[in-house]
Amino acid sequence: MAATLDLDEVVPPNEAEAEAAAQAARALARYLKPARRRARYVALRPEGAPAEQESISVPREAFELFVKILEQMAQGHAVTVVPIHAELTTQEAANLLNVSRPFLIGLLDQGKIPFHKVGTHRRIRFEELLAYKRREEQRQEQVLSELAAEAQELDLGY
Repeated sequence: MAATLDLDEVVPPNEAEAEAAAQAARALARYLKPARRRARYVALRPEGAPAEQESISVPREAFELFVKILEQMAQGHAVTVVPIHAELTTQEAANLLNVSRPFLIGLLDQGKIPFHKVGTHRRIRFEELLAYKRREEQRQEQVLSELAAEAQELDLGY
């Protein structure tokens, strides 16, 4: 059984944590420079560890994600990591889409977002929610492009 995401546990950083995250992100960002992008791993050593202590190899993708998390925290944003296979409750999914739970249930009932039931409760896979969000963003971009083209055609001065 897949775990669900508890968004109530997500707390934004306080001012001191945000400042510490900003300093760390700036310090670590130099390891993301293009010249170093070829490296598949980043070696880390715990603070205060003797120079002869073995460093820890971290996959580059994980290191890049860590720096992005620090950057978000520096801006005062709460951060959570969600596995792509996580199953969300309808309320969690609605919160992530920034819509009401009844609106989300309408999307589920219309078949716009796949879901399954656990007993009587609906569960939405995080990857399905992301796919829906991407489709909606593409559709919105298309509509905006069409509106802009029509405004140009009508010489509305936009």
